[in-house]
Amino acid sequence: MAVPEIDRGLWIRNFHEMPGRKTRLVCLPHAGGSASFFFPVSRALSSELDVVSIQYPGRQDRRREKCVETIGELARRIVEVLDPRPGGQPIALFGHSLGATLGFEMARLMEERDAAPVHLFASGRRAPSRSRDESVHLRDDEGILTELRELSGTDDRVLGSEEVLRMALPAIRNDYRAAETYVYEPGPALSCPITVFTGDNDPKVTLDEARAWSTHTSTDFQMHTYTGGHFFLTDHQPAMLRTISGRLAPVTVGAT
Repeated sequence: MAVPEIDRGLWIRNFHEMPGRKTRLVCLPHAGGSASFFFPVSRALSSELDVVSIQYPGRQDRRREKCVETIGELARRIVEVLDPRPGGQPIALFGHSLGATLGFEMARLMEERDAAPVHLFASGRRAPSRSRDESVHLRDDEGILTELRELSGTDDRVLGSEEVLRMALPAIRNDYRAAETYVYEPGPALSCPITVFTGDNDPKVTLDEARAWSTHTSTDFQMHTYTGGHFFLTDHQPAMLRTISGRLAPVTVGAT
């Protein structure tokens, strides 16, 4: 089923559109996050890659839309919008936290279309096959805010202002519910390489849980560990982007 162009514009944000057919890097935000979180990634890599970020329903300019309640359904809807096709534009996926699990489920759906992504970059998230008993989504508003402050520290690049944060609470609660109720269904390993980024002091991911992503690919796996907690990527962006650029360089050369 074809997706109207206006709907694609709601979902796909291209902050630095550049001419030419290049590998597309699709960025997938964390729980409660928005497409603009990846603006710096677009700014840094847009000369090399077609960098786009996904705007989930229920936040910012999509605030009045109903949130998507499960990772599986969100993955299906994003893949429909991206419409990957065999032999089409190469697509790589880069997700942080919830976005990493979402990227994994999207990769599975893309493989069903014979249009597998060329790479999956998973940041700040345990492997899909590793589960935890978590229930942050059941807390009251102040409980969820406490969780977010503990994860982000004082980094306003993650949370923004208190007023904006409280406006985003319905989307944040929804996303936590989606992440915490996600159930991995065993299946074949992905055919694309997986690169994992993780923080050495992330309360949401142990190094063993991050390393377990290696079981979800039948090909190359790399893991890069950085100092910091759950949002380590805000402090280590240059190093991470060099890795992404380097890993995609052979594909990008073939796509130009």
